[in-house]
Amino acid sequence: MTSPLESLPLFFVGPVPITSAIVTTWGIMIALALGAYSLTRRLTLVPSKLQAAMELMVSVLDGQIRDTSGAEPAPYRGFIGTLFLFILIANWSSLIPGVEPPTATLETDAALAVLVFVSVIWFGVRSGGVRGYLKSFAAPNVIMVPLNMLETVTRTFSMFVRLFGNVMSGVFVIGIVASLAGLLVPIPLMALDLLTGLVQAYIFAVLAMVFITATVEDGKPTSREAASNSASNAKEL
Repeated sequence: MTSPLESLPLFFVGPVPITSAIVTTWGIMIALALGAYSLTRRLTLVPSKLQAAMELMVSVLDGQIRDTSGAEPAPYRGFIGTLFLFILIANWSSLIPGVEPPTATLETDAALAVLVFVSVIWFGVRSGGVRGYLKSFAAPNVIMVPLNMLETVTRTFSMFVRLFGNVMSGVFVIGIVASLAGLLVPIPLMALDLLTGLVQAYIFAVLAMVFITATVEDGKPTSREAASNSASNAKEL
């Protein structure tokens, strides 16, 4: 009997096993890339209905980023929006017969969590430099450095466990009910799975935004440090 935590390869590319989750993941990425290209290649000053709908979705995303973090959304819009869309489509792919959602595998969820982990470092260093990023571990004081370092690992672990557990449980429940009660009975559960997939994508994206902006804010120089830096620059000039 195959373990639900084990992904069986469909084929091999050299020594690399290719599973159904990898195939579905690449299919989703290609669909997102082609969709983004086709929807944005003919933007006009007077928007069509489709362009107006897209602009509305971007405005909602920007508003959510501002409400969540208080930060300007422009630097984070692309990453957070893409992360949300990918997880949402990956979660909803479970409703296609014969398709296993990539987010129901440990590998995909771990990769998404690692991506958030790397993005926290990237945005932290880009905003405050290496010194500013390292300084974020000392917030609110130096005593918290070990705990803050441990937190960066544990919160990454918790993100992928939460996503994997919720998606996998939905797939199991629908599969079990369908095998016992026929094809029509699980329809309400499938509707619930749609809602769960949306909520999980939203929570994952919001948590990523919170972690990124918290690191960026903690790494910013204080008013005293900013004044000291300004005075040093003035002396150099």
